[in-house]
Amino acid sequence: MSTGTTPDGRAVPPPRAGERATLESWLDFHRATLELKCAGLDDAQLRLAPVPPSSMTLLGLVQHLAEIERNWFQRVFAGLRVPPVYEEGGPDAFTLSPDRGIEEALAAWRAEVARSREITAAALLEDTGIPPAPESAYLGEEGVSLRWILVHLIEEYARHNGHADLIRECLDGATGA
Repeated sequence: MSTGTTPDGRAVPPPRAGERATLESWLDFHRATLELKCAGLDDAQLRLAPVPPSSMTLLGLVQHLAEIERNWFQRVFAGLRVPPVYEEGGPDAFTLSPDRGIEEALAAWRAEVARSREITAAALLEDTGIPPAPESAYLGEEGVSLRWILVHLIEEYARHNGHADLIRECLDGATGA
């Protein structure tokens, strides 16, 4: 099933695909949007938090979403015991290291995305993973389906891409996407 592309080259999710293809396409669209928001900026811009009082940066968002990918697909869905992507990044991986720039952060994020795809490739949408006790407590159940995780990740990326839109507009006036 072929899809169109946006003027900036991102694949548009197919308008009449099945459930799995729709969910995965929208997640990939939002992943591409995150990368697009970081394109063409220098290291100083990627580290700038231009929306007071927030300390959120585009580089921090890339790190955070690498950690989100690892958490939901490796830890929760696959049940793997893996360390944080960024030990020094705080619980949400937003803390920046002076030695890590966007290329390293994007490489780590891309590796997490690739691992997420590997883990879910043969899984059914109904297959479940077990979140840690705090998340299970507010979910009201012990397990979550891959379907739920995909929808949650779409929501997570969409929310943070909204943050990225504001940050990018403050940095250089670029809007949209």
